[in-house]
Amino acid sequence: MRICFVTDAWKPQVNGVVRTLEATRRVLENRGHLVDIISPDRFRSAPCPSYPEIRLALAGEKRVGPMIERFRPQALHIATEGPLGFAARRWAKRSGMPFTSAFHTHFPQYLSKRTRLNEGFFWPALRRFHAASSSVLCATDSMKRELARRGIVHTSDWGRGVDLAAFGPDGPPDAAILALAGGKPKLLFVGRVAVEKNLKAFLSLDIDAAKFVVGDGPQRRELMRAFPDAHFLGSRTGEALAAAYRTADCFVFPSMTDTFGLVLIEALASGTPVAAYDATGPRDILTNEVGAIGPDLTANVKRALAIDPAACVAHAKRFSWEAATDLFENALVPFGPAMAARAMETA
Repeated sequence: MRICFVTDAWKPQVNGVVRTLEATRRVLENRGHLVDIISPDRFRSAPCPSYPEIRLALAGEKRVGPMIERFRPQALHIATEGPLGFAARRWAKRSGMPFTSAFHTHFPQYLSKRTRLNEGFFWPALRRFHAASSSVLCATDSMKRELARRGIVHTSDWGRGVDLAAFGPDGPPDAAILALAGGKPKLLFVGRVAVEKNLKAFLSLDIDAAKFVVGDGPQRRELMRAFPDAHFLGSRTGEALAAAYRTADCFVFPSMTDTFGLVLIEALASGTPVAAYDATGPRDILTNEVGAIGPDLTANVKRALAIDPAACVAHAKRFSWEAATDLFENALVPFGPAMAARAMETA
């Protein structure tokens, strides 16, 4: 099958959306599908307001539509609700081509934290965007329930996976982390250093432990000044990231705005238990045997530090990209040559 993805999130961004799309493309291509990804790197772009590290494509339907047409897809997936996503949606609606969409990012909560507007202000635009979709793919049951409360009921499951060849408990520890910890328990966060990740809740924990942050983002300088005892290690990928996971004694996930949290299962695969709030993502992924969730993050960390790492590794093996991609394929709405031809003529 020829499958076209349209996404506003792509390399060089480092986030769960990009990693999900990369992993899904890899599995699809291994299965013999032809995949095209229309992403911001193919257009002129401008920095996203309040987050200049992210570039937004300067392209509309007249640029995006012909790209889709040239690929001659048999299925269309619009992954994000950004400029490219809206352009592809307009083209698909006008041409009569069905598509699936996804709810990767909790934009209403993100934007509420950045603008101080009530998150309800942002939901009508998302409802309109996804109303045209054949199905909205969601990673967790919690997210599906929230979307239903917000009037988006045509949802399908699309789980997530972890690369067990990349993340595991075996291998040398990170010598720098060991040295900086000085024998104290090592608490780790991995992700974007931004207000929506609620990092202050982690860094302000009153606990005798060394705190490490892997990642970058607009809040990094502010947090480095406010929490001089914390260790900010910058962005990491590959073996450097894997070593950080397996060296930590507890992975702390303070975010309450994520829709899944790939870092949770990467930590578990590395044998590192998780402490988190009872929010979408952690409540769907964790059990008492591999993590601790609740309103008191300090208590959650203390409970997590007593968890058996072997149980974490075993739990992570339940999450595979093969199984996740099965769900993705099942949700697609393939269209035959006749429908595709009519769509191209209409466009």
